[in-house]
Amino acid sequence: MLTEQEQQAIAEELRHYPQPRAAVSEALKIVQRHRGWVSDESVRDIAAALSLTPDEVDSIATCYSMIFRRPVGRHVILLCDSVSCWIMGANPLQAQVGALLGIGPGETTADGRFTLLPCACLGACDRAPAMMIDDDLHVDLVPEKLGELLERYA
Repeated sequence: MLTEQEQQAIAEELRHYPQPRAAVSEALKIVQRHRGWVSDESVRDIAAALSLTPDEVDSIATCYSMIFRRPVGRHVILLCDSVSCWIMGANPLQAQVGALLGIGPGETTADGRFTLLPCACLGACDRAPAMMIDDDLHVDLVPEKLGELLERYA
């Protein structure tokens, strides 16, 4: 069930759109901001709040890689694997993150601290390789500095 705060935030977003369907992505972001991810139950609740079917909401939720449909860690690492980042060393970065955290792409550390997800592009090709941790973009990365970087997200 949506919380009162989530319901109010979604209602506020609805005022900005001519049709409820246009507010689906914002409603998904609101729920994810409060819960960390969007469960099947949340999809059904959002659908009910917007007078849509759960399938309509889910089709939008699964279209966006930044809407998490399963639980993720407290910090989400998006490692760019576009051509530019790949050429500039994304694979060694992924190997180093995996070695430091003991996880591979799509996995979450046992303590729930980090989830590592590949990302098609972060829009920082001129500063490749790049990754985001939460909302922070990190560029010009080298494997030797990753341990220090990850420690900032204790």
